[in-house]
Amino acid sequence: MSVILALDQGTTSSRAIVFDHAGGIKAVAQREFAQIFPQPGWVEHDPEEIWATQIAVAHEAMACARVTARDVAAIGITNQRETTIVWDRATGQPLCNAIVWQDRRTAAACDALKTRGLEARVAEKTGLVLDAYFSGTKLAWILDNVPEARARAAAGRLAFGTVDSWLIWKLSGGAVHVTDASNASRTLLYNLHTGDWDGELLGLLGIPYRVLPRVRASSGVAGETAAGLFAAHIPIAGIAGDQQAALFGQRCVTPGTVKNTYGTGCFMLMHTGKRPVPSRNKLLTTAACRTGARPEYALEGSVFVAGAVVQWLRDGLGIIKTSAEVERLAASVADNGGVYLVPAFTGAGSPHWDPYARGAILGLTRGSAAGHIARAALEAIAYQSADVLHAMEADSGIRLEELRVDGGAARNDMLMQFQADILGVRVVRPKVTETTALGAAYLAGLAVGYWKDGQEIAAQWQAERRFEPGMDRGQAGALMNRWRKAVERAKNWAEQ
Repeated sequence: MSVILALDQGTTSSRAIVFDHAGGIKAVAQREFAQIFPQPGWVEHDPEEIWATQIAVAHEAMACARVTARDVAAIGITNQRETTIVWDRATGQPLCNAIVWQDRRTAAACDALKTRGLEARVAEKTGLVLDAYFSGTKLAWILDNVPEARARAAAGRLAFGTVDSWLIWKLSGGAVHVTDASNASRTLLYNLHTGDWDGELLGLLGIPYRVLPRVRASSGVAGETAAGLFAAHIPIAGIAGDQQAALFGQRCVTPGTVKNTYGTGCFMLMHTGKRPVPSRNKLLTTAACRTGARPEYALEGSVFVAGAVVQWLRDGLGIIKTSAEVERLAASVADNGGVYLVPAFTGAGSPHWDPYARGAILGLTRGSAAGHIARAALEAIAYQSADVLHAMEADSGIRLEELRVDGGAARNDMLMQFQADILGVRVVRPKVTETTALGAAYLAGLAVGYWKDGQEIAAQWQAERRFEPGMDRGQAGALMNRWRKAVERAKNWAEQ
């Protein structure tokens, strides 16, 4: 029992990371998979490709770390949230492609629910806004649009899950159909106050109870790997949505502590303790990781496009060849030259919640160059995060003094310094920036006694660099005002 294996299933790639007892990384393996765009606003993944890449990198990481299944104390799983998969219980075959969290096809369905005056009721129960982002309307769409799906679901022949449930089903050979509260709370079907699926919400969306997974704690043995996957059975002992896993991995486990993850999207969470805090500023109230008997909660702001804007510069515009080149290109100009890029490619998330917003580049002149667009793209990530933090401070009444950061884009020094400057808040990057996977590893390790308690793992967290704000507050305010002006131009663009 020398290591923990973390499976980090993200929006654009599947990764596996092997952690040792000190929380250090022994090996990492990663594989990208296809992004499917059937029509504008639709985003899909192949569930079988998700599984194939995830199990492949698990074996690859273990081989790189030179460990066998008998050396693995437990597996922890963290995943892209809200992405919706439905499969046949008997065959294990998906009914259709997964509908990804970024997908906007159910925006009209959410509008219809709002027209019926249900928004406040849904928010009261779930802590969420009525938006196509969440799983519930995606699941309803599948049941309504795949032939015979609704009848098969009512007969108990189908299973629904977010990506964690799909992976656990596959890992266990179809023996275990579970999720945890951090994932369940992102479905529009889970009642934060009762800690279970809500009959009224299921009725609103026409979801039969029989398709749902059982909700369990984030830390605890849910099952074990099936024969033939590895050389020995391995306990599956940690489950958490990626952002709550990162909150746990960053050791933001006391009220008022905040982390921001810079991945495909950008997600800021503030731990609020043992009670859910309703938002007055269009943030989400969500479940945090539960390791004990009592539930824990967080406030969250969700930015749909963060690191994905850099991928767009690479794959869409072709102004960089690799994502790593963006910092050099952005640094080739002294400032943004008045250029603002609003990356609302799939609508605007917190605190705007406009599914009809679309991407825009504003302030272009004949003097605008590729460097200005690259810089505007990086700055947009920081501006969106600032919008979320200001709403979070207003909801909580807490003035933040420190922001802990992680995720791929957190390695970008220019972005992190600009984030500190625009916020006027110290930004702290840990030595281990793979905090999403680390959180899943900690949850699994605690469940099997690999780590004794939270104090033991808290002692492992170390800062790698602190970025202190240096920008004049008047200048920061002027930049934010121009950003907000640009956002207003991008809102309500697509046809409703």
